[in-house]
Amino acid sequence: MTLRPLRLALLLLAGILLAAGVQAQGYPVKPIRMVVASAAGGILDTVARTIAIRLPELLGQQVVVENRPGAGGIIGTDLVAKAPPDGYTIGKVATSHAINPSVYSKMPYDTLKDFAAVSHTVNLTNLLVAHPSLPANNVRELIVLAKFRPKTITFGSAGNGQSNHLSGELFKTMSGIDIVHVPYKGSAPALTDVLAGNISMMFVDVLSALPHVKAGKLKVLAVTGLKRSAAVPEYPTVDESGVPGFNGNSWLGMVAPAGTPKEIVARLSEEIAKILRSPEVRDRFLAQGVEPVGSTPEQFAAFIETEIPRWASAARSSGARNE
Repeated sequence: MTLRPLRLALLLLAGILLAAGVQAQGYPVKPIRMVVASAAGGILDTVARTIAIRLPELLGQQVVVENRPGAGGIIGTDLVAKAPPDGYTIGKVATSHAINPSVYSKMPYDTLKDFAAVSHTVNLTNLLVAHPSLPANNVRELIVLAKFRPKTITFGSAGNGQSNHLSGELFKTMSGIDIVHVPYKGSAPALTDVLAGNISMMFVDVLSALPHVKAGKLKVLAVTGLKRSAAVPEYPTVDESGVPGFNGNSWLGMVAPAGTPKEIVARLSEEIAKILRSPEVRDRFLAQGVEPVGSTPEQFAAFIETEIPRWASAARSSGARNE
């Protein structure tokens, strides 16, 4: 009698595993929802749609992009965490995915336990851009101006505790200036207000900023990585402009709900990697400061585990906290 419950449990487990295997073999049989945890028009949305447009050719099913901005990406990402783990809901996340555990006192999900890592899709080169009316044309001039006029220069971000917010806070600390943070629900609306002259400047990806720079609507003060960007080699880094050691670059990736069959996760990862390796996508991205990666699920999971403590240190030093 004591063996009967054990046999029943083993039979149930075998049935679940068999069902998951059958599900994975036929995947996908219906459209896939890709939740983008930001507003439409930003870099997260642009890269997500580049992938979503090409996935149907490889998977045979439509991919529907759904923008769910807010709370530093938590609102959209929470939808993914709570979706059925069947491969029909996936989420596009940014550096904020690794930052949020350090800046939010309460999280509706566990960043490591409630998701299956799918792919580290791209790395981003960022720029420090300003409205043309700002009377500073480089980082050194900006620092002098900010010290002469404390609390008069504003910088926008995708939200409290997001990567471009922490970049701004680190810039303040490392350069010894006092500038004012203005949070938005995504990088796109923040950039819109820089373009309108409602705020002074922001840290933003090359892909989003470059068309406006070429049109004369924005000016570049510096590149935020530790080395110059191949996309815009004419611009110096913040590091070489008087703030040694400053690094404000970021990344994007794809996740699925925890428990999604490994075969489905692997299939999605492989097809995304194919898209990112295609000459058309790769060359266009590289020209715009976006470096395609296309990792395995295991590599992306390990990467996230290293990013969480790295950004925790930055959050502590900046004092960024959200309730």
